[in-house]
Amino acid sequence: MSSAAPAAPLHDSPAARRKVLVASLVGTTIEWYDFFLYATAAGLVFPALFFPSDDPTVGTLLAFGTFAVGFVARPVGAVIFGHVGDRVGRKKTLVVTMLLMGVATALIGLLPSYAAIGVAAPLLLVLLRILQGVAVGGEWGGAVLPAVENAPKGRRGLYASVPQIGLGLGLALGTGAFALLAEFLDDDAFLSWGWRSAFVVSVLLVVVGLAVRLTILETPEFRRLQETGTTTKVPAVELFRTREHRRGLGTGLLARWAEGAAFNTWGVFVITYAVSTAGVDRVLVLVAVTAGALLMAVVTPLAGLLADRYGRRVVFGTGAVLFGLTVIPSFQLVGTGVGWLVVVVLLFQLGVAYALMTGTQSALYAELFDADVRYTGLSLVYQVSGIYASGLTPAILTALLAAGAGSPWLAGGYLALTAVISVVTVWVMPRYIGWRPEWTRTEPW
Repeated sequence: MSSAAPAAPLHDSPAARRKVLVASLVGTTIEWYDFFLYATAAGLVFPALFFPSDDPTVGTLLAFGTFAVGFVARPVGAVIFGHVGDRVGRKKTLVVTMLLMGVATALIGLLPSYAAIGVAAPLLLVLLRILQGVAVGGEWGGAVLPAVENAPKGRRGLYASVPQIGLGLGLALGTGAFALLAEFLDDDAFLSWGWRSAFVVSVLLVVVGLAVRLTILETPEFRRLQETGTTTKVPAVELFRTREHRRGLGTGLLARWAEGAAFNTWGVFVITYAVSTAGVDRVLVLVAVTAGALLMAVVTPLAGLLADRYGRRVVFGTGAVLFGLTVIPSFQLVGTGVGWLVVVVLLFQLGVAYALMTGTQSALYAELFDADVRYTGLSLVYQVSGIYASGLTPAILTALLAAGAGSPWLAGGYLALTAVISVVTVWVMPRYIGWRPEWTRTEPW
């Protein structure tokens, strides 16, 4: 009789876990590349091509307004794909969201300008941006949960941080692509066809992402729900029935304010601010954002490790405090127009302060919800907060800078307030969230 120990289930093997992490990382990188290509183009290209105006500020506001539309559409995707993910399975949503994002992004690259088809151009742009938003609304939760629910004991923070690395890599790829195009093309070529190539190439990236994602297995946690017959019929309704989940949703929505505002300040708005207001070279700003995003990708998993050691709330709160304390001085440094200062600011804001928040938030929010509503709850926290915390930030900052005659105090004060809100919220979260990294609501997860 053999004394060998039984083999571990396939989904518990190290190889299977690595495959899940790779699939989550590759997918989120491609999705965020697609999503933030639009953000970069909204600051540099779309005002001239789709929203021509005698007042450049008006054109920029309109372009950033369509950027915000994508965030408004994201909760719709969260509800739709959250329902599928909590009822049918995490894996099944990942293919659809990636296809939807890839098609919408490629079509934006093929869209005629306002000069060619008139008002139909911005209307079609808004429609495609809505499709992008719906795709991202379902993508984030679907990418995070396979990593979180496959994590071994004591490594949930680290595993949950891996999909967030894709945020930094996607931003770096998007801004890096625009930096290369702007460097090697003249303005006419860049505006006529150069920027479009960055959007159309998304089709090739999606093929790669699908090839990876189709190979992963369903998560152990969802399999247990299926085996015990405890999946929820309507997760979005069930989410609001219990006080615990309502509280989790509310605290999550407030906690994310600083993180969402920070990213869209230093990853999106700063490009327009540095180029148009401070007179910094466009390519230099794009390179600085790319460098900050790459550092973010390195620090993000370190934040996950720290979250496993010290707790989610401590690490997330530290990032929010750093952001709030340094936001006004950072605006002032960028406003000097000195290139190396811009690089330093973005390395710190994206690569340190923001990375501490984004590297921790996936585990923090996942621990707010039970498995049967986790996809929906996690997605709604991230996507609903994305409207006010992320999507509206560039437009709000543009308006506040105009109201302050270019002074950063109003804009910086608003961002500092978001940091205060987030820090206070994570402090009052239930004690079992974040302080005890080994806490599990439903065994054996």
